[in-house]
Amino acid sequence: MVKIRLRRMGAKKNPFYRIVVADSRFPRDGRFIEEIGTYNPLANPSEIKVSGERALEWIKSGAQPTDTVKALLKKAGVL
Repeated sequence: MVKIRLRRMGAKKNPFYRIVVADSRFPRDGRFIEEIGTYNPLANPSEIKVSGERALEWIKSGAQPTDTVKALLKKAGVL
């Protein structure tokens, strides 16, 4: 199954995430199909940049967002 999920980047104790579309069988920080946005939780307020057009296209074609990504997409005004 294809999922829209977070991929952790950044240094130790300094997380930065990329919102990616990946096969659920691949590891969290492994191979992915497409990067559709970024999320920086340490910025004040937290920074969410996402291509809403691509996210909606993937959701329409059957990709399932994780709970965290679903909340981020709602916060960004995509869903």
